[in-house]
Amino acid sequence: MKPADPRYLGATLTEGGANFALWAAAADAVEVCLFNEVNGKTMETRFALSHRDGPIFHGYLAGVRAGQKYGFRVYGPWRPEEGWRFNSHKLLIDPYAHLLEGELTYAAEIYGHQAIDHSGKGDLSQRSDSDSAGLVPYSVVTGHGHSHPQRLNTPWSKTVIYEAHVRGLTEFNSEIPEEERGTYKALGHHSTIEYLKKLGITALELLPIHHFVTEPAIADRGRQNFWGYNALAFSAPHRKYAATQDPIAELREAVSALHKAGIEVILDVVYNHTAEGGHGGPTLSFRGIDSKTFYRRIKGDLYDDVTGCGNTVDARRPFVVRMIIDSLHWWSEVIGIDGFRFDLASALSRNDYGIDTTGPLFSAIASDPILRERKLIAEPWDVAGYALGDFPHPIREWNDHYRDSLRQFWLADPARGFSEGVGDLASRLSGSHDIFYFRGPTSSINFITSHDGFTLADLVSYENKHNEPNQEFNRDGSTSNRSWNLGVEGQTKDPKINELRIRLQKSMLASLLLSSGVPMLTMGDEVGRSQNGSNNAYSLPANGDVLSPAAFNGGWALNWSPNEIQSDLLEATRNLISMRRNYLSDVVREFFTGQMDLGTSRKDLAWFRRNGEEMTDANWHQGDRSYLSMYVEASANHALLILLNSSTHDNEFTLPIEKWGALYRSIFDSAEAIATFEPRIAKPADTTILAPHSVQIWLVNRT
Repeated sequence: MKPADPRYLGATLTEGGANFALWAAAADAVEVCLFNEVNGKTMETRFALSHRDGPIFHGYLAGVRAGQKYGFRVYGPWRPEEGWRFNSHKLLIDPYAHLLEGELTYAAEIYGHQAIDHSGKGDLSQRSDSDSAGLVPYSVVTGHGHSHPQRLNTPWSKTVIYEAHVRGLTEFNSEIPEEERGTYKALGHHSTIEYLKKLGITALELLPIHHFVTEPAIADRGRQNFWGYNALAFSAPHRKYAATQDPIAELREAVSALHKAGIEVILDVVYNHTAEGGHGGPTLSFRGIDSKTFYRRIKGDLYDDVTGCGNTVDARRPFVVRMIIDSLHWWSEVIGIDGFRFDLASALSRNDYGIDTTGPLFSAIASDPILRERKLIAEPWDVAGYALGDFPHPIREWNDHYRDSLRQFWLADPARGFSEGVGDLASRLSGSHDIFYFRGPTSSINFITSHDGFTLADLVSYENKHNEPNQEFNRDGSTSNRSWNLGVEGQTKDPKINELRIRLQKSMLASLLLSSGVPMLTMGDEVGRSQNGSNNAYSLPANGDVLSPAAFNGGWALNWSPNEIQSDLLEATRNLISMRRNYLSDVVREFFTGQMDLGTSRKDLAWFRRNGEEMTDANWHQGDRSYLSMYVEASANHALLILLNSSTHDNEFTLPIEKWGALYRSIFDSAEAIATFEPRIAKPADTTILAPHSVQIWLVNRT
């Protein structure tokens, strides 16, 4: 075998063949194995990567073309007590593969140790001699070059994020051919794009699309992993989301179509762990290449698991950092992705002593000339630690303080009959200066719901989680939700309760979409999507590739045919996003000062009591407040006055005096249906009545 270029890892096509290169620093030898169909049988041909450049084994094979199936076999010591589990009998997935073919079959043969069943039970100290080829997916040689996408670079202050699931977003869209629903191709369909555009979305954030599998314990319960947080290959699109035989081209075309419509695409990426699980898990890739480098260890064979998934990828290691950087580059430059949300980012930031957000990986990302220009979002916690506010520029962060504060004001306080006051609420609405004071309000990704937790409709319908379908005895999912069922757990025919539930959803959407910071909506919240009380809807029945309406039960996919009440919620969301775009997108780039302008005698941000007078220091500490007025300078001629009443009764509000505006025009009331809402005109110092659990928005004119 001729030498290859060791600078390029994985399988790289050339004019006459392909270079193969694998980083395996502690290995004794590496083989690349080609798989071809001969007379209806899969035949394996092995070639030793006989050339070595430091930790990289490499070689060139003439005649290899795109579509060639391959894998690696790695030779080395079997010393489990020290953490070494090399086993050349196990076919390994290329960490740099961009396409996989075939299914992962849970069987004793896929485990490096002598397992006695599909779950890996057996003697962890003894090496297995059974071959795993045919039971693990093959890596596939691809030849897709850079896509040179037309970057939108939407400013953060103008960004509205929509978190969605590839399959769930379009599975029941009747305008898309049935065989294309729930696929990458469907993302680029004109009806999908029209829906997002009309809603006002500027960035579509997709739950994981890297190739993933269902965990054995979940499969044993007759369930399948729906969300995708169990990666098998970091840089390969999940094949089951493809309508065609070329997932890469299909995904690129969808991203390009979204770009042409002005919508960026962000990926939720899970580099913190892999599908190989704990030390007794299957040998699929990293474990067989160099387990001690890829996974964090406490000592020997004891994994340091801060992800709750059995293993933690060790981002302290230079090669691991390089691999993740290369993966991000591929998604960005070949697929055209505009940004990344890092799942459990704190797990990727840990040094030997704790979380270090300026450690190797995120320092490399923040200084990379290409990646630093992408939209970068951190989930600033893992199962063992918390780092909100600590990630370096240009990384933004999911702000769970925002989530909890808004839920507390709108739901927990009226439900429990007490209030923590409105000081924390004001901090969240105005950009969380106390958390992001050095970095600006757009460092805060504001959300009230996400894929993880209750939907917006369930927040006002359930006080307790109902995760029984996962078959974990309802032990999974958070027990702290700050939700409120308004006296009835789950669905009800009581018209008064249903009206209040819709009102609360509109009020929370108004708060979210008119806050300083970057708003993120969860798929379906705009039409009242319910997961029937599940706050951990990660799994579905394992009923094959096609997810039936019964499997979704109306909860795990977007409802493309909303009823009259749901349509009102949808129209309210559209109006609120339009208000944000028209009046706030230019003024939320920096923190408000709250200081008096000597020329206008007004402030860029002011807070008022119900009597129309400004809040004093003493007012902020009154713990029984369930109302607040927020005044925001929108332009030289306009301001917005946002009135919030979370109490269980009507409250009268007095509009601010003439120095704040000459004329007030109501443009939104969450207590009224959009179709029948009639704007009102009022003068300074006039009064208005806010219904319980409602928001009113007033446009303030100067003249």
